Amino acid sequence: MPLFLALDQSTSATKALLFDAAGHALDRESRDHVQHYPQPGWVEHDAEEIWQNTLTVLRTLLARNPDKVGEIAALSITNQRETILVFERGTGRPLHRALVWQDRRGDGFCAAAKRHESLVHRTTGLKIDGYFSASKLQWLVHNQPGLKAKLADGSALIGTIDAYLIYRLTGGQVFATDTTNASRTLLYDIGRLAWNDELCALWEVPRRALPEVRDCSASFGETTLSGELVEPLPICGVMGDSQASLFAQRCYAPGAAKVTFGTGSSLLLNIGDTPRFSAQGVLTALAWSHAGRPTYAFEGIIISSASTLTWLRDQLGLAADVPAIEQLALAVPDNGGVHLVPAFTGLGLPHWRPDARAAILGLSSHSDRRHVARAAFESIAFQVRDALDAMRAEAGVPLTALHGDGGPTASKFLMQFCADLCGVDLRVATMPDCSPLGAVLAGQLGLGLQRDLAGLAALTRDEVIYQPKLAAEKVAALHDGWRQAVGRTL
Repeated sequence: MPLFLALDQSTSATKALLFDAAGHALDRESRDHVQHYPQPGWVEHDAEEIWQNTLTVLRTLLARNPDKVGEIAALSITNQRETILVFERGTGRPLHRALVWQDRRGDGFCAAAKRHESLVHRTTGLKIDGYFSASKLQWLVHNQPGLKAKLADGSALIGTIDAYLIYRLTGGQVFATDTTNASRTLLYDIGRLAWNDELCALWEVPRRALPEVRDCSASFGETTLSGELVEPLPICGVMGDSQASLFAQRCYAPGAAKVTFGTGSSLLLNIGDTPRFSAQGVLTALAWSHAGRPTYAFEGIIISSASTLTWLRDQLGLAADVPAIEQLALAVPDNGGVHLVPAFTGLGLPHWRPDARAAILGLSSHSDRRHVARAAFESIAFQVRDALDAMRAEAGVPLTALHGDGGPTASKFLMQFCADLCGVDLRVATMPDCSPLGAVLAGQLGLGLQRDLAGLAALTRDEVIYQPKLAAEKVAALHDGWRQAVGRTL
């Protein structure tokens, strides 16, 4: 049976994984990269560092499994979404640090574009917000010396992280992205499956500098890892990380939903093959596409989730590590009236307030670091509840399943609290690598190794089910306290 190599380029690290045909991870290798914060609200990654880490993790993993190299059918890619950069045509050399999805420097351009909100929403399914790529690009055009001229004369190219890595991996032979990543830029028409010229003009982005857009399950060329491999390896299966985890969780039918817990969190609810557009701030996402046929989802974005816990660790020195923070949280029976609203770079669904700022509220003389720790964990689940409520109200289909994945799912306390607040069974994947698995499954479709979604759905998966235990009255009281706290930050 064939094996599959996956590259998972996330906000904090670059990981290579080796999967068998049934979707089991056999080995993995990871390298962290530096987070750059040059100014408040600015977040950058060194794309050259990410490229070197990509080569390192892939080469290291293959060197550790020399007997398996000949069995690998393809390399699949999943990546952090919205993060954007401009790089040199031919060499792929980055012309600046990549602007990360958390970066808010484009907010001023968003404010100027607000009168075009209707056009943007009905075309992209998104809203005008600095979270997405377009305003970051517009900022670069206005502020990065020489960049506008390079884009105009064709010597520079624009890419999300997947397009950049594909370009480097193929030695500049393929300049392409997939539909899920393209759909996060505020430049892509999710109905027509094409770049939109009117939006490109709005954000001052030259259409000629954007990559070709292909299906998630398409071929994206081949790579030798810059000469490491004797035989080129096909690249097949590319998806943004959140959509990839939805695909890995087999949420193939309308009504199936998942939440990926991470630095931030993302909820996706399958709404079928026809896009619906919300009037209440819920985003319409392109979930995936195969053979030219798209599937759509409602999306709820939570900007700060696990990053809240690392903030307590790194900035406040509350504890040595996240597990120690959880132990503090478990040392008290409740939050003691303390709420932490983690609006470090604004709030996502349902508020969409980039100007909101974080706050710890409800402190009394009896409060201590245990209550703050508990409030931080609880804030993750409260935000999931708020986003899910907004999505369910407009989805047009009943919620049939809620799946969970991501690093924070290791916290049984957090998962149980989330199930309690949402009032539904939460099915948590025991495998921590859902996003790269989703890209691999898309690659299997593209290679013809799986005929359809039914074949993928039949693959076995392991999960832990958390059932709601708190009484409805208690949940309502807890949620009301949270909503009051959020209201004081807006």
